[in-house]
Amino acid sequence: MMKRIRHYCSLLLTNAVILSAVMMVFLSGCTSSAQTPVKEVKIAVLTYDEYDTFVNSITKHMTKWCRQKEKEEGVRITIDIVGAKKSQLTQNDQARKFITEKYDVLCVNLVDRTDASGIIDKAMANDVPIIFFNREPVEEDLARWNKLYYVGAIARQSGELQAKIITDALSDPDKYSEIDVNGNGTIQYVILEGEAGHQDTLVRTNVCTTTVVNSGYALEKLGDEYANWDRDQAKTKMLELADRYPFQIEMVIANNDDMALGALDALKECNYPLDPFVVGINGTEDALEAIRTMKLDGSVFNDAKGQGETIMEMAYAMGMNESFPATIEFAFDKYVFTPYNIITYDNVQQYLTDEN
Repeated sequence: MMKRIRHYCSLLLTNAVILSAVMMVFLSGCTSSAQTPVKEVKIAVLTYDEYDTFVNSITKHMTKWCRQKEKEEGVRITIDIVGAKKSQLTQNDQARKFITEKYDVLCVNLVDRTDASGIIDKAMANDVPIIFFNREPVEEDLARWNKLYYVGAIARQSGELQAKIITDALSDPDKYSEIDVNGNGTIQYVILEGEAGHQDTLVRTNVCTTTVVNSGYALEKLGDEYANWDRDQAKTKMLELADRYPFQIEMVIANNDDMALGALDALKECNYPLDPFVVGINGTEDALEAIRTMKLDGSVFNDAKGQGETIMEMAYAMGMNESFPATIEFAFDKYVFTPYNIITYDNVQQYLTDEN
């Protein structure tokens, strides 16, 4: 009897030891799993204004890229996007906040491209890289540190391609006669410009009109107005121009699509007696639809998707202390430029498909 009891107790003890060992292994596994850190990258995106249509398109593609990367790599990507309401002081404060909160990379769409020093100084002091985008800093600022980059497009090219849309139309005799309503051999035009002093405003305006004239066509500028890239402001300015030149405006050249669409809004509202040739730049969704329905005569495609994804690829690589992907091509070790392309009724469907 005593032997049976001893044997039974021995079995209980053995089972207890085995159970204890299993539990220790299980708990050890749980502890190891819980202590394994999930890789995380924190990216701050600072835009000059939260209402800019094209910049919003870039940030939309940034967010989509991050969500897809999380699924593919099993990482956590924090992306915070804030607008500065066109105040450089506000943007400087936002940059300081994100740097203090230990964000890995700043992606900055400057309010004032000539005033990047405040953000750069703070970033350099804390070893936080910056990718500037859409609004190119002056060359001297970008050269200050090897962790400063710019992603965008070459402004001159947009002006040249906008001019080509115009000259291609004018080279067709039937189209020329439609545009030159009074038949005097000179195209009377108005221009809607972006911001005063902004690089893209100056370059797009001068290059476009100069290229058209150098191609052998006569232009007469009736008026020009700054509309700050904004559709509503452009509508107001265009209504004023239409009132000032009630039977003369044969062409409207706009520095971006929102202003071109604002011009169309105004021309429709005031029942303008002529049907001016209207061109923009960027290839936004609303502009593509206006080209498809033959309301807008053309635009120059600015690759928001390509720029947004490139910015995130660079930011992710720096946040993970990895090399940049080989697919990213740098100019002068600092710049990444995406090409512009012409959009007219003949090829707009391709861009509508790509956008969707």
